[in-house]
Amino acid sequence: MTTSPLVRGKSMKRVVGTVGVMGVMVSMTLIATAPATAAPAQKGCDSRTNNTQQKLLECVRVDGVVEHLQAFQAIADAHGGTRADQTPGYDASVEYVVDVLEAAGWSADVVPFTYDAADIVLRQLTPVAADYVANDATGTGEGDVTGTVIPVDINLTGDRANSSGCEESDFAGLNFSGPNDIALIQRGTCPFGQKAQNAQTAGAEAVILFNQGDSVGDGDRFGPVNPTLGAFTAAIPVVGTSFDAGVALAAPGSTAQVKVDFYEATSHNVIGELAGKNASNVVMAGAHLDSVPAGPGINDNGSGSAALLEVAQQMAKTKPQNTVRFAWWGAEELGLIGSTEWVQSLNAEQRAEIALYLNFDMIGSPNYYFGIYDANESSFVAPVVVPEGSTDIEQTFEEFYTLLGEPYDDSAFSGRSDYSEFIEVGIPSGGLFTGAEQVKTAQQEAIWGGTAGEWFDPCYHQACDTIDNIDVHALEVNSDAVAYAVSTYAASTESVNGVKGVKIPGNFPVPAPAGPEHTFAGPLGGDDHGHDHDRHYDSE
Repeated sequence: MTTSPLVRGKSMKRVVGTVGVMGVMVSMTLIATAPATAAPAQKGCDSRTNNTQQKLLECVRVDGVVEHLQAFQAIADAHGGTRADQTPGYDASVEYVVDVLEAAGWSADVVPFTYDAADIVLRQLTPVAADYVANDATGTGEGDVTGTVIPVDINLTGDRANSSGCEESDFAGLNFSGPNDIALIQRGTCPFGQKAQNAQTAGAEAVILFNQGDSVGDGDRFGPVNPTLGAFTAAIPVVGTSFDAGVALAAPGSTAQVKVDFYEATSHNVIGELAGKNASNVVMAGAHLDSVPAGPGINDNGSGSAALLEVAQQMAKTKPQNTVRFAWWGAEELGLIGSTEWVQSLNAEQRAEIALYLNFDMIGSPNYYFGIYDANESSFVAPVVVPEGSTDIEQTFEEFYTLLGEPYDDSAFSGRSDYSEFIEVGIPSGGLFTGAEQVKTAQQEAIWGGTAGEWFDPCYHQACDTIDNIDVHALEVNSDAVAYAVSTYAASTESVNGVKGVKIPGNFPVPAPAGPEHTFAGPLGGDDHGHDHDRHYDSE
């Protein structure tokens, strides 16, 4: 292995060495130890200053990350099994992050933000009693309706193809003359707005839109649908739910309550900062702190949140060249709200101080692949403008995976996580992702192990996203990747935004990137579906 240092200059070129077979197979412990000595005990890590990359990587340990995950699990267990925004579990998660940061010597600000929210109830009363997860449709009206559920031209068998509610004739012969009739409509064929409008015209007082129950298109036609009504604004409550809930609600004699009540919600982001010598050049990294209501959210996104906490603790005694700022975002699962509100609250000068943003959302999926946001668009044509400098971030992660001998692939630079508003205002961004509801292929199993034919995270957005829903190897590698990228840019962002820094303290030589595996339909044809918090606009 060459001893040439990594150089970051205005030309954005690196001096890289080559790594032989023995080099790429060496463990992270050996890579991070120079000269080759035993890593310090945890007590030693807690007391020393990790002011080189070697020292930092020695002391960022998966056991420390898991301790934070266990804390998040305990919080969920004590608060109804969830850490979702607007729940006591989320509030306790905020308090935990603040306590860890302040104990480590970081500043910790709890920053409030408000957003329009809705109290949603979808409750079946007969022939069974059950509450179902539901989303308010964008464009819904308010209301609280308890009445008879009337299925509209649905298809629960075979391929479940349907045109439920697409035509006014679908409502012919159905009795919507009562004061509290609820139309039950299946996803398929036409836009949700068309279905809801037809139901309202037919006399329905509420609409339930449920998922189709197939695997066409985006790969998940079973979970709770998150509908948008487009140009149509309903005067009645319209909610989206899962295929299974739709099947239950379609039973003869079904009655239900559908409620949509608008209110202004207040939530909080946590912003931690480690002061650098250059206060006006800020390296940011973030992870969303909230879970979905269905579960504790240990992979999504306790994994990213816990990795940042571990890195923060191990960096705490250092004085970086650039100021380092970490964020734990609220209301991400509701539409990237916390990060969006925070970025929009900044003035032009404050935005200009942010050299780059690193996003870590689901970095320990149990059936993982190692994904890097595809800033150079070698696999995916980005549906967004990729800010200049983002490709350097992608390359930094590529170098690290190559250094460890870990194969990696591109993840679509789609803007479907908390980096969205950062790239919207032109801040270079990048990050890591180990997969959600996309099905792993046989090719991907051969590369990363795991199980072909199953989701990268089989518990994505479910109650089973617990402390058992983590691959420790993926979590360990990616926690080190977080530390590597943060420490790299804490020294210098010159290769991203042209601001001169200092030589990376104690950096070890890195190889040229091995290149992505291109397992998602090949170069410029991939589709990994990202981490989707988008609304569903169409039924198709």
